Amino acid sequence: MKRPRTSLDLEAAETIAIAGLAFLAEDARRLGRFLAKTGVGPEELRENARAPRMLLAVVEHLLGDESLLLVFTASAGIAPESVLPAYDLLALEAARRERA
Repeated sequence: MKRPRTSLDLEAAETIAIAGLAFLAEDARRLGRFLAKTGVGPEELRENARAPRMLLAVVEHLLGDESLLLVFTASAGIAPESVLPAYDLLALEAARRERA
């Protein structure tokens, strides 16, 4: 199945991920599930909140739970179909930075 094309750039992808992190942080249970699933501790999250790998983990977590994703996108006013392209861009950026 072909993915729909969107005109998303890296800055927009990062904005979606940061909004996703804020959404998770608004609720202790949501944030706790994210931390437990990723193995990230609160201090590591604070230190690396804007790092490509952390932003990627946030978006991956949202994509892994459709109901959570839909609540996030509705609350943030983001089209649900923009989250997967954001993930793809963040993955490319994280890989690029790791090679550098």
